[in-house]
Amino acid sequence: MSAPPLSSGEPITDKRQLVEYIAAGSKPAEAWRIGTEHEKFVFRLDNLRPATYDEGIRPLLEGLTRFGWKPVLENGKPIALSSGQASISLEPGGQFELSGAPLETLHQTCSEVHEHLRQVHEVSQELGLGMIGLGFNPKWKREDIPWMPKGRYKIMGDYMPKVGGLGLDMMLRTCTVQVNLDFSSEADMVRKFRVSLALQPLATALFATSPFTEGKPNGYLSYRSHIWTDTDPDRSGMLPFVFEEGFGFERYVDYMLDVPMYFVYRDGRYIDASGLSFRDFMAGKLSILPGETPGMGDWIDHMTTAFPEVRLKRFLEMRGADGGPWRRLCALPALWVGLLYDSAALDAAEDLVKTWTIEEMAQLRSDVPKLGLRAPFRGMELRGVALQMLDIAREGLRRRAKRDSCGEDESHYIDSLFSIASTGRTTADELLEDYKTKWNGQIDPVFTDYAY
Repeated sequence: MSAPPLSSGEPITDKRQLVEYIAAGSKPAEAWRIGTEHEKFVFRLDNLRPATYDEGIRPLLEGLTRFGWKPVLENGKPIALSSGQASISLEPGGQFELSGAPLETLHQTCSEVHEHLRQVHEVSQELGLGMIGLGFNPKWKREDIPWMPKGRYKIMGDYMPKVGGLGLDMMLRTCTVQVNLDFSSEADMVRKFRVSLALQPLATALFATSPFTEGKPNGYLSYRSHIWTDTDPDRSGMLPFVFEEGFGFERYVDYMLDVPMYFVYRDGRYIDASGLSFRDFMAGKLSILPGETPGMGDWIDHMTTAFPEVRLKRFLEMRGADGGPWRRLCALPALWVGLLYDSAALDAAEDLVKTWTIEEMAQLRSDVPKLGLRAPFRGMELRGVALQMLDIAREGLRRRAKRDSCGEDESHYIDSLFSIASTGRTTADELLEDYKTKWNGQIDPVFTDYAY
């Protein structure tokens, strides 16, 4: 989630401005970058309870300033940190998120991830805190999770129960890892959007880490993914229109204009606009601000309030994966870079999915949260398709030939995914086996065995 904007920016007088804003993200291939984001649950070491803002999260933010991070304040309270093009922010339940800088190689991305985890581990240990990477909080009830003091979250929290049954769980009890990637043109964006949207359920299956709810198995491998099916149908899902003829920047803008608003930010405060229309706002007919029209900052904010499996801004966000252990945080960006940043790999990935129907993709999206790589697809288990996808990604990474100081290319970052796909055994499966065997039906050991 972004920090509060400084101003509403350039006045919006025509839809064309919104289309041009997104189109301006187009970059030549040599300028493409990798932006990785990952969230962690923060807990107290003494009782495993989620860290509160005043007694855990705020001291953690303040402690990280020793490494050069600058605080971002809301109503006088630090709610984020910034350092160059990277930032640290808070999700509603205190999930601690690194939004990494746009970097050229996966080697740099992985170094950034490791340095971030080193820093938070150092400060967390001093404060008696721990961190864990899973897709869903494995132990605590919704009412046990403290809310963070960010104005937009109060508005979202009030609105969520009106449109879905699990929206508050999405806000308070889930974690993800995602990667943001560039495109060169509208046509390139369309190809990448379609390929990544079709393949997103495979990423969900490979990265499944959320089989527990309130200390017990919940019947899912990625409960986080299931939660999105009952959060808000107006702003989440697989977006079938992306596969329609004529899809492009303008069609996505039309989609965003139909997504109900959450808020407008004015004079240092969030004004509740939940359920209202951005189209009305552009016409000066927003009931809470009669006669006022939006600025570009309002549009940029509004674009962050849709949560499809792949999201378009001035780049594409891959949003299908659960948060996970340290060793998986480099694998997610590696998968998508391998598929989308090499032209031959993108051709092959496009060929892999070109005959898939909307109905087949919807069925995969429905099956994967429970069945993972065992989901059926065209007469085989999904893991067979996952292996094909991973082969394409590995060859794409090899052709990129981005080497580290030891001469290694980037392809080894997805080795762990080959192991998962080959066996069909996800981290969620490992967690369930540990729960039944060495943890003896108790959930507390997960906070030790899977902590960062």
